[in-house]
Amino acid sequence: MDSILFVCLGNICRSPLAHGVAEHIVNTEKLGLFIDSAGTSDWHKGESPCQHSIEIADQYHVDISQQRSRPVSKEDISLFKYVVAMDRQNKADLEAFGFEQVYLIGDFGNYQGEDVPDPYFFDGFEGFDKVYTMISLCVEDFMQRVKNGSL
Repeated sequence: MDSILFVCLGNICRSPLAHGVAEHIVNTEKLGLFIDSAGTSDWHKGESPCQHSIEIADQYHVDISQQRSRPVSKEDISLFKYVVAMDRQNKADLEAFGFEQVYLIGDFGNYQGEDVPDPYFFDGFEGFDKVYTMISLCVEDFMQRVKNGSL
């Protein structure tokens, strides 16, 4: 079974959203893919996604409340066929960690390589809505390419 790992810094905002959107697609379309997420740091190990991420996902009928933050591990290098970073710094960190092929989520969904901004540093809820929209469009495009075998 092919597998996809979405990665951000702390694994409490962006990568849980991408994980949730991708898992929703997998469940809706009954795809044989395993989806997970992780962080390049262990700052929030074992924590739930942040409340704003849970709330914005819930607005789109995506439940991420049961996810728990974890750092990337050496085992992930062999476990995941696709590794997707939320920004260029995450991508560089993953490559330095030993991942050979890391995709930048902003290379999908017509965002021309933009980084997904970390909504943790936004004031209020509005930033999470913008980040969810970007992640959703990028993940949908990425998943379509995985399904079509065009990656």
